[in-house]
Amino acid sequence: MHGTESPSAWVQRWSHLVPAGAAVLDVACGQGRHMRWFAGRGHPVTGIDRAPEALEAARGLGEAVPADLEDGSPWPLPGRTFGAVVVTNYLWRPVFPALRQSVAPGGVLIYETFALGNETVGRPARPDFLLQHGELLRLADGLHVVAYEDGFLEEPPRFVQRIAAVRTAGGALPRHRLE
Repeated sequence: MHGTESPSAWVQRWSHLVPAGAAVLDVACGQGRHMRWFAGRGHPVTGIDRAPEALEAARGLGEAVPADLEDGSPWPLPGRTFGAVVVTNYLWRPVFPALRQSVAPGGVLIYETFALGNETVGRPARPDFLLQHGELLRLADGLHVVAYEDGFLEEPPRFVQRIAAVRTAGGALPRHRLE
């Protein structure tokens, strides 16, 4: 089941951008692999998922919000902001505005999912579930992009797009190390 594997290497790499002790939102959290990662680093965590069995596993890590983001219901956390909004292996374009608005000043958006080209190597293959070139850059419009990649990964074979972008606080650029 989604959420039982190790945290994404992309999420791990850029998690140092999350302000110390800041709340983290894991969207489509599955069983909470990223909630577990951030809770272990002293962050209060919130996860959203539609699968009750996934949320049951994540519940012990922090706040577990049952919500089907694709059924047309309003965003389940209106007005709340987080020091990090994390999304991996999930794409539902109608929630893009809510994701961007949920990043607090000084907070970070860390997003990684499948991109065009993936249909040549496996699933997902439908264009509805594959990012178009530069789509995450458009999502992060108004944020300071720290890192962005769009390409092919060997193991397992997949095309991905990923971004780490910070909402600057008072115009100050984030201090971050490059690797």
